Amino acid sequence: MAKRDYYEVLGVERGAESEEIKKSYRKLAVKFHPDKNPGDKAAEEKFKELGEAYEALSDPQKRAAYDQYGHSAFDPRMRGGGRSGGFHDPADIFREVFGGGGGGGSIFEDLFGGGRSDPTQPQRGADLRYDMEIAFEEAAHGCEKEITVTKQDRCEVCHGSGAETGSKSKTCPTCGGRGQVISSRGIFSIAQTCPRCEGAGRVIEKPCKTCQGKGRRERTSKITLKIPAGVDTGSRLRSSGNGEAGVRGGPPGDLYVVLHVKAHEIFERDGDDLICEVPVSFVQAALGSEIEVPTLSGKTHIKIPAGTQPGTTFRLKGKGIKNIQGFGSGDLHVRVNVEVPTHLNQEQKAKLQEFGELCDERVNPMTQSFFEKAKNLFT
Repeated sequence: MAKRDYYEVLGVERGAESEEIKKSYRKLAVKFHPDKNPGDKAAEEKFKELGEAYEALSDPQKRAAYDQYGHSAFDPRMRGGGRSGGFHDPADIFREVFGGGGGGGSIFEDLFGGGRSDPTQPQRGADLRYDMEIAFEEAAHGCEKEITVTKQDRCEVCHGSGAETGSKSKTCPTCGGRGQVISSRGIFSIAQTCPRCEGAGRVIEKPCKTCQGKGRRERTSKITLKIPAGVDTGSRLRSSGNGEAGVRGGPPGDLYVVLHVKAHEIFERDGDDLICEVPVSFVQAALGSEIEVPTLSGKTHIKIPAGTQPGTTFRLKGKGIKNIQGFGSGDLHVRVNVEVPTHLNQEQKAKLQEFGELCDERVNPMTQSFFEKAKNLFT
């Protein structure tokens, strides 16, 4: 099959600078590296193709030859003309570009991990996430909740050792204590977790019958949480040590509880402030009155002055949500919604009609002002 153009393989233009070629190679080589695509023959071939293209275009002499003669510049049958031929192992090229150590382990471990840690050492348990829905009032005032979590806990029989009483561990005969086995795939050597010891490097002579030698087993636990006042949707609580148990005696992880606060029928939250819309009658708004309004801590009263317009907002200081960091409390904003009467009887309609005839611009100044402005649009 005909070879693809090396510039096309690396995704660069023919006039690309050497740094651009190297940058493109780094990106594509990581994408198609066999360690990242185990068993993928297509990715393996692309990786080899990238190595060949980069070796040719990263060397000024080889690149000049390729620009002049194309792929024939590296044909062994044409070496008499003094042109270079042959290519190195693409894995070696990868190490050269990334600065890998090549110490015998996985290339990705050499480059990014600094080598594997001792597989026999204790390992911390995994952190867990729990999503909890709470009522609006519970978020405002704080509360105590009990949750049930199913997780990997330390085995109570072997206390996390994974071994029967008196039993010892020995070096894994399959991997020789490395925790990995090496398998060859063509020109590549792939390191994989040892299937016998599961990466621990050691096996137990007599595994614990309760946990089958794992040192952990799945159990359901009840955990009590204290939820502080002022939390909101998205607030995250950390319960230290209530994640999964560690491996080989390692410390447990943590449990993170993410809160979701239910919407309230009356109150709307804006940070630490609350907004509440209260309906008042036309008569109350016109003549003024004292009305009852709800708060999170009970009922209170506010005075509505005569002539209060729809949408007027009254502030009740300190009647909002308690700040979770202890900086006081927010305010309650009461928005007045003037209610228009419906289903009037004949007598009520007549009274309103009579009232309307008695009103003029002094009674309805906003109406008068609006129509004065509207006249200017047509003059």
